[in-house]
Amino acid sequence: MKYREEIILQRIKEMLTGRVNELLGEAEFQIPPIEFGVPLGGFSAVPILRLAEYEQSEKERIIRVDAYALTLSLEVPKTPDSERDVYAYGAAISTALAEDPTLGGVADRAVITGKKYVPPKKPYCGDCWELIVTLRVTVEGITV
Repeated sequence: MKYREEIILQRIKEMLTGRVNELLGEAEFQIPPIEFGVPLGGFSAVPILRLAEYEQSEKERIIRVDAYALTLSLEVPKTPDSERDVYAYGAAISTALAEDPTLGGVADRAVITGKKYVPPKKPYCGDCWELIVTLRVTVEGITV
């Protein structure tokens, strides 16, 4: 039996490696795809996903709504176009989530609550650009 949290993470991974990569492939410039696991040939971006529960309000407890905070961190491989690429990832993730805010029916709603573009701490020292996207995922019903 899979738990709700596992299913949410799986759907996010499917969205990233599916629709987000499709959108990146349609871009005018070549942008490394998103992959999970060991990147093949070093030409991909590997995200880190963190899931936590939001504290429920009294209303959410009464109507049995679970809310999760999902943080997606993505270091963009160092290239001359890293800054442009980090913005492309952010736009593709926003578009994919807008197209399917229920994550394939797993959630009632998933919305982006924040997007942060983090430049390298020191220019030209080998650091990567980083994208941090936070989502709020709500699911109605009884928790398993």
